[in-house]
Amino acid sequence: MSTPPIPERNWVNIQWLARLRWAEIAGQAVTVLVGQFLLGGTLPIASLLAVIGIGLVSNLYIELYFFGDRRRGKPEPRPVHEWQIALVMMVDIAILTGLLYLTGGPHNPFAFLYLVQIALAAVLVRARWTWMLVGLSFVGFGILLVANQPVAIPEDSRVIGAWVALGVASAFVVHFLLRITGALAERERELTEARYLAARQERLAALATMAAGAAHELSTPLGTVALAAKELERALGNNPDLASDARLIREQVGRCRSILEQMAQGAGTVGEGVTSCTVGDLLDETLVGIREAPRVVREVPDDVAHSPLRLPPRAVSQALRSLVTNAQDASPATAAVLISARLETGRLALTIRDRGAGIASEVLGKIGEPFFTTKAPGRGMGLGLFLARAVIEGVGGSLQIDTGQGGTTVHVMVPTDVRAQPRAPVMESKSA
Repeated sequence: MSTPPIPERNWVNIQWLARLRWAEIAGQAVTVLVGQFLLGGTLPIASLLAVIGIGLVSNLYIELYFFGDRRRGKPEPRPVHEWQIALVMMVDIAILTGLLYLTGGPHNPFAFLYLVQIALAAVLVRARWTWMLVGLSFVGFGILLVANQPVAIPEDSRVIGAWVALGVASAFVVHFLLRITGALAERERELTEARYLAARQERLAALATMAAGAAHELSTPLGTVALAAKELERALGNNPDLASDARLIREQVGRCRSILEQMAQGAGTVGEGVTSCTVGDLLDETLVGIREAPRVVREVPDDVAHSPLRLPPRAVSQALRSLVTNAQDASPATAAVLISARLETGRLALTIRDRGAGIASEVLGKIGEPFFTTKAPGRGMGLGLFLARAVIEGVGGSLQIDTGQGGTTVHVMVPTDVRAQPRAPVMESKSA
């Protein structure tokens, strides 16, 4: 099951830069109009609005060029290069220089907005581009020192303007840095999650290969042992104790075969084809072959039971069956394992609750790792939860474990249509 690409750093940066530029354009327009009113119409309003229009047109181009394909439903975003981000910031510096040139040059209290551009450059682009933008800002301000259109600004208006400019610059810098830092942290979290999932899928593939090879190599000797044990059982019919031992050998050989088949099938069912079924059909298949005690109680409303699903039913039901079996193993024989289901937007939420003693905190973090089990020797290989998790995440679902003194609850979330939910979240474990 494919996963959508994680946005690269430059893509995240251009998104937030475009949003910031919309705020800048609106702020520039408001500032010019307010200044025109306060200064009695002495500003070159047409020229100022023309310069602001350059920023407006350039940001519209960014929206159409970089984000137009995504809005039209194309999954792959257009690649973003660092030089393109730097070029956009160069345009912003040129626009700021033009606005300051028309409104008093270095005497304009908004002149130190150059520092905002430099601060953003330090976050968005690498050092060489940052220094180029620093140099461009230095040159732009130097031009204003020798060439500008003077504007008579009263001293009290100049002080108020400096105060407003400080607030605007601070707000832009803090807001942008917080948002871009949060967006990049989210991207790093997604990368870590993807690497974690890829590592588990590699282990799953290795397990499938190992199981298939073991099944192939051991099929002949296991068959020979089973045949010999059957002949021994017949020959020792007059000796019940020895015949019982021969029968035990046959049963254990059958169990070995069953384990190998489950390992191979469980590790390979992620690739099963998607078919239609209902929630009730999925749960019926899940409960096939489970033990009678502890009993399993289903709490599924009729409307949910008849809801359609599109997923690989054999793989998902086998994963759920492993979870139900684990719940039975943890519960007393007189208690009941509870399965409940509900529908959310595009998702089926399943809950499997046992009445056992819970999971100790020192082993909670290891639950789900391959070949780790808390069961007695011979009761399990520690692969059931690992394979169940791999299948559920492979179809775009999630698995969460809550445990406490009253038992353990497994929350499973799977998409009602796996084609519409390709993302595979990571399993979480919580101690109540």
